[in-house]
Amino acid sequence: MATLAAVDLGAQSGRVAVGRFDGERLGVTEVHRFPNVPVRTRGTLNWDILRLYQDVLYGLGAAAREAGHVDSIAVDSWAVDFALIDSKGRLVQNPVHYRDPRRAHAMDGVLMRVPARELYDRTGIQLMPINTVFELGAMASEGDPALDAAETLLLIPDLVNYWLCGASTSEFTNATTTQCFDPHTGGWATDLLERLDVPTRLLPDIVQPGTKLAPLSHAVADDTMLRNAEVVAVATHDTGSAVAGVPFRQPGSVFISAGTWSLVGLEVQAPVITDAAFAANLTNEGGVDGTFRLLRNVTGLWLIHECRRVWAQEGKEHSFDKLIALAKDAPGLQSLIDPNDAAFNDPGDMPARVRAFCAHTGQTEPVDPGAVVRCILESLALKHAQTIDVLASVTGVSPREIHVVGGGARNELLCRWTADAAGLPVLAGPEEATLLGNMLVQAMALGEISSLAEGREVISASVVPTAYEPQETSKWQEAKERFAEAVALPTLEVGA
Repeated sequence: MATLAAVDLGAQSGRVAVGRFDGERLGVTEVHRFPNVPVRTRGTLNWDILRLYQDVLYGLGAAAREAGHVDSIAVDSWAVDFALIDSKGRLVQNPVHYRDPRRAHAMDGVLMRVPARELYDRTGIQLMPINTVFELGAMASEGDPALDAAETLLLIPDLVNYWLCGASTSEFTNATTTQCFDPHTGGWATDLLERLDVPTRLLPDIVQPGTKLAPLSHAVADDTMLRNAEVVAVATHDTGSAVAGVPFRQPGSVFISAGTWSLVGLEVQAPVITDAAFAANLTNEGGVDGTFRLLRNVTGLWLIHECRRVWAQEGKEHSFDKLIALAKDAPGLQSLIDPNDAAFNDPGDMPARVRAFCAHTGQTEPVDPGAVVRCILESLALKHAQTIDVLASVTGVSPREIHVVGGGARNELLCRWTADAAGLPVLAGPEEATLLGNMLVQAMALGEISSLAEGREVISASVVPTAYEPQETSKWQEAKERFAEAVALPTLEVGA
């Protein structure tokens, strides 16, 4: 039996789990979960990366206590953010959070030097202010001394791998998300970065998912009580691992990796970089076994987490489950928002912003928490459906079903309403697709599984999804028309 440890770092929380593969089924046991809380200092929003790493070590120690022996370890995380390491291997500064406003402010300046269409044609990545290229462009234009002090740029999971085993590389699936990677050549788009005065000497070698990096360092092995464990570069972008863990039943099925973000897309064999894809602002992210993910980012359940945070500051603590129950009892399809409106990009008073958007678009303002959460969930379902329509139009594929994976798979309302809005069956699960995909690629690296297709057969044998058939489609079709009208209105300016 192969025993695997997976570290999954999300934008809201992290976890460490142990997987056991007996040749037919893969079982997962979570051994440590911890919060991921960013910190704002002097106007900059940073990740508390040292706190996260300490929790990773604690979790790996828990894995040792749970399993006794672990054959391999792998890390996945959210995309686009990075750390800078100096010539002595030291962290130059805490990584900047993708929701920090600097890169959004820098976007126009970058696009003046590298036009939007050229940037898209070279990288295949959607134009979003969170992308790595805009943070690097901002740092270069400001003469940020951190760039001069640095010797290597490491994306978040690559940084954790470096601390675990000393390997200094960039894994393919995460590298593709940065908008600094050229899928046509299979390497960094160094000429574009040089036009932005970004020092390309910082960029490490790129490795494919399933690459064995190195054994745990002696110090980490002593700290965690894990011996002879190999660190593997899996699909280190958490969406890459999540989609690897989707047990697709039919070609052309849509996936929705639903969590902080909803990543809505299709698995394809090559990037789709066309006029239609550019107009739709679709992104092409690298996957496992030569695949790509053609998708669009939809701001996801982070909207509800922000609402919870604001309500808690007001002295009104609501569990996530309680909010879902309140939403279920609230009147349906009363008010709709565009989850991707710029008003919802930054942390702040999200309930007030939801009400302001509804007022701005001539809709009833949701007041109580149940109405606000129902508005968000129904709007997410409609945004999922709208994005699926866009994917079908750009590719000519007619999806027959939707796989919802990740934390959103356990949200019955979101899954049921997505089925209704899209008019397609939804298969919800596995909830732990990211961990399963992470472990699947570890098993491939160890020679336990021969291919991605075989690994998905293992996952299909290990997990039974929950099926939701579309209902009340006429009511939701009318809502789709109202939603399209609201989305088409000018962006709401909100300072909250």
